[in-house]
Amino acid sequence: MSWFSPYWFYLKTLNGFYWANGYLLWLLGLIPLFLFLKWVFHSHKRQTLILTLPQKSTSKGLSVKFRFLVPATFMCGVACLVLALARPQLSGESTDSLTAGVDIAIAIDISDSMLAEDLKPNRLEAAKGMALRFIEGRTTDRIALVAFAGETATLSPLTTDYTALKEYLASINTNIIRTSGTALGMALSSCVNKLRDVAGKSRIAIIISDGDNTAGTIPPETAVELAKSFGVRVYTIAIGKPGSEEGVDEKTLRMLAGGPNGRFFKAADNSSLSKIFDEIDHLEKTISETASEVNRIDFYYHYLNWSILFFLISLFLRFTLLGNLLED
Repeated sequence: MSWFSPYWFYLKTLNGFYWANGYLLWLLGLIPLFLFLKWVFHSHKRQTLILTLPQKSTSKGLSVKFRFLVPATFMCGVACLVLALARPQLSGESTDSLTAGVDIAIAIDISDSMLAEDLKPNRLEAAKGMALRFIEGRTTDRIALVAFAGETATLSPLTTDYTALKEYLASINTNIIRTSGTALGMALSSCVNKLRDVAGKSRIAIIISDGDNTAGTIPPETAVELAKSFGVRVYTIAIGKPGSEEGVDEKTLRMLAGGPNGRFFKAADNSSLSKIFDEIDHLEKTISETASEVNRIDFYYHYLNWSILFFLISLFLRFTLLGNLLED
């Protein structure tokens, strides 16, 4: 609504405001007192001359009737200025959701043993499919991807670009790293390295593999200590059916998950692998809080505009020919 509207002076409008500096409103009571004092002092200063004139000549002219326009407009300006200084506001409750994301590093074994078909279509593709589902369930979490065999390769740093993450995940195959073996210690160390300097309170590493540590320059025990020192929780998933041709070695994977709040999971088939990722998803749900705050909107500028208008009218009436006519 325009500031020029008389709506801003309706009693209902004024009562509906929250006054940020409401204590200033008492100044409005001084305005009639000021007018009264001005009238008293002005009347005492005026010299009185008693004349006997015909009744018709004593009738008040327009100049007499409008003589009070100058002080009236000035006082209206003062009143509006007081209202502006008191800061009228309207309030409405707004709700903000504060979200704290989780930082996650996922390391996937791409050694040749991951091509075993005890999970369909094979261990690697089953792991990729479930990891894809896991990524699709995140909204504000940053995720990094690591592939490892006899050494490690970073596919993606921590990011919330889930479209890019899906593309990186789809590109994973056993030809990315030609060094044979399974470097579990290096895989966990690589995850910790990506999580060590992040500011988030929740940092986890997920290691998906089917074998023991058979390669790499960092022992699994050292990697576990690194994870503990940087507060990284470790979830390990042993993928594959026990007794299958390629076999599954759980010992090192259990040891890696032995730190604070770590968990070891066994995925003997596609169904159990799916449930494992669902459980991890449940454990690592994004932490969110809902905070309500009062959002106040200022309307003081409407009364400030009115104040300026009244002051300008008062000055115009006082310092122009029209003002001289009113004073005479």
